[in-house]
Amino acid sequence: MQLVLFQESRTPTQDVRPFRTQLLKWVGNKQRFAHEIASLLPSDVRTYREPFLGSAAVMATLAPSRAVGSDVFLPLIQIWQTLQEDPDQVKTWYAERWRRAAKANKVEGYERIKASYNHHPNPADLLFICRSCYGGVVRFRKADGYISTPCGVHQPISPESFSRRVDRWHRRLDGAEFRHMDYREAMSLAQPGDVVYCDPPYSDSQAILYGAQAFRLPELLEAIADCKRRGVFVALSIDGTKRSGKHRCDLSIPDGLFEREVFVNCGRSMLKRFQMNGLSLEDHVVADRLLLTY
Repeated sequence: MQLVLFQESRTPTQDVRPFRTQLLKWVGNKQRFAHEIASLLPSDVRTYREPFLGSAAVMATLAPSRAVGSDVFLPLIQIWQTLQEDPDQVKTWYAERWRRAAKANKVEGYERIKASYNHHPNPADLLFICRSCYGGVVRFRKADGYISTPCGVHQPISPESFSRRVDRWHRRLDGAEFRHMDYREAMSLAQPGDVVYCDPPYSDSQAILYGAQAFRLPELLEAIADCKRRGVFVALSIDGTKRSGKHRCDLSIPDGLFEREVFVNCGRSMLKRFQMNGLSLEDHVVADRLLLTY
């Protein structure tokens, strides 16, 4: 497997411009460097597929003419479905909760919306929580999916600003379809010439987060091998290095499955920012590992 770094002179597969207008805050969000990942995806593909959709940063940056985004987490995928089908509804969801929180003490308002979500998980409450929780790190209790993240110290953006973001994202994802399904089903639907970008929960660093408890990397690697046999291109973002390169995450990757390995500088760890409550993060610069089957 060939190791390449973005600093080296390898010609990217395609030229993708940065798109840094974030819609959802989500742990592992790739918004700041999504264009670097997207630039290494094949330029001539039938359908772009993202089976661990999360914040959809790479999809929105790439803005493909034909795409399928999916996730096993229903409230999350309902946000994306509504964005495509009725963007004004997404604006209303956010504005109603922003004003509700603004009328009360900020923390009290946030806690009421969080309690509403925990009583009945739904996309509208989740949307506001993602934008206003501490550090943008939404944590879910393993047993029942209960959100435990406290209110953030920042002021959530205004409904007017958020509405402008909704409009931009709606245009960029015009060619996408969003489905609620497991990654294995989603990847089995990929056809020769499609590209699948996988951004699963990271086993080395995200065990406390949604989906990570039930996720098994060997099963994903089997699905990737099956895609490769069928002529589907796959790119996988996974644990790379932590502690400013001092610790390299050990992963059991089958020989011959991937052709290239790229390390992407992610900056300071979002999760450590949450855990350390504002302390210095100089020793917590992380890099993702991007593995390519082509």
